[in-house]
Amino acid sequence: MSTLLEKQIIVNRTVTTSIGQARAIDDPARAKIVEILYHQTLSADQISTALKKTGYKKALTTVRHHLEILKESGLIEIARIEESRGAITKFYSTSTKLLDFQIPKDFDSTYSKVITNTSTKIEKILKGLSPKTGKSKGKKSEDYSQYLVMEIMNRAMTNVLEKSNTK
Repeated sequence: MSTLLEKQIIVNRTVTTSIGQARAIDDPARAKIVEILYHQTLSADQISTALKKTGYKKALTTVRHHLEILKESGLIEIARIEESRGAITKFYSTSTKLLDFQIPKDFDSTYSKVITNTSTKIEKILKGLSPKTGKSKGKKSEDYSQYLVMEIMNRAMTNVLEKSNTK
């Protein structure tokens, strides 16, 4: 048997999510719901209307089913409950921002220098952080330590991005 192609794959990106969250946003309509709820609180009716505007025609019962899956995965939550004329209306929101975009073909060549320079600076910070997050021993604690570092970076990055959007 001869090798026709061999390419070394370098890990350059980490996505943190649970399997439940990954399954929840696997459906494009559910991913769109998370995007719609970012920075706004809407009822199931309002979400259904917003979905229709983006090309997803879903029955209200289907939207409610999607909301339940997203809620169980922790991607959305009930932000408000109102009572009007004996009926209960739930309003949903999210603290999760999904970045969905197509990377241009020239991305690496265009941004490689800034990525390399900035990554080097951030690596120094992370190396100082690693001993503080890796107190326990064992494989599971190593994975947890890596998860903790990623969560710290994720929250810091989110804070920076959110503050830059408010200016």
